[in-house]
Amino acid sequence: MKQVTISNNYLTLMVLDYGATIQKLLVKGEDGNYTNVVVGFNHPSRYRLDDNVLGASVGRYAGRISNGGFEIDRARYDLFQEDGVHLHGGKEGFHQKYWTIEEVDNSDKPFVKLTYLSKHLEEGYPGNLSVSVTYKLMNNALQVIYEGITDRSTVINLTNHSYFKLDENPYIDEYDLQLNCPYRVETKENLLPTGDIIPVRKTEYDFLLPRKIGVQRLDTIFVKDIGNEKVAEIHSKTSGINMKVYTNQPALVVYTPPDFPGICFEAQNYPDAPNQPDFPKSLLRPGDIYNNISIFKFGTSTPS
Repeated sequence: MKQVTISNNYLTLMVLDYGATIQKLLVKGEDGNYTNVVVGFNHPSRYRLDDNVLGASVGRYAGRISNGGFEIDRARYDLFQEDGVHLHGGKEGFHQKYWTIEEVDNSDKPFVKLTYLSKHLEEGYPGNLSVSVTYKLMNNALQVIYEGITDRSTVINLTNHSYFKLDENPYIDEYDLQLNCPYRVETKENLLPTGDIIPVRKTEYDFLLPRKIGVQRLDTIFVKDIGNEKVAEIHSKTSGINMKVYTNQPALVVYTPPDFPGICFEAQNYPDAPNQPDFPKSLLRPGDIYNNISIFKFGTSTPS
């Protein structure tokens, strides 16, 4: 397992080739001390046994797919499923693959680029799909760029699965959370979409104005306000660190696991889009380029 570290005056990023995983992201505070703001392991080998997809790159399709597969141009493609659900790319998704470290740049805007070739019918998906992720530090922001090309029509939906934790507290209940997401994708008990888009206002999912996360736990597909590239913001009064999330993707899956403290912002297309005709298309044709850009921008203040 290989590890790469890049840094600038504000941030230090540690990346593993296994799963193209963000292992650590250190944010420099006003006092000059650093806080690691992602949940992870100190020893890279631990990631091979990780069931929570900590910091990893998820694909070929992030989120859930129903019906045991999908059709493209009248051809049926069957996928691995458990209890009727295909999740995060299958039995061995991209988060369990070794990516190739293609380039490391240590300039004033340092970046690391990793690539992976998913061969035709890997996990049941059609097409030889070449994907890349570039992690770039831009002053006080981390930019994450996923790109992909294919030699035959396929579906694609990539995302990063970092769990953010902005302080040393054993919980995230006191974080202020704000989401520029006026709607959410309604889901069934197994978290597969029903196909309906419903408003969040005056419901338990209403974070249009900042409020504390509290004891509520989320595994929710929020729909981004198309007029605002900023999709989310969280703030810890304990550390004084706040993080703003920007993305060009239409949805944000917000996940707060029940068994450890952290919050995941999975910028992506709608889950189950291959089987939902009214959802944004997830189809990638030969000659087209898949492009998914997210920015995680950090600010610091004196802890209150």
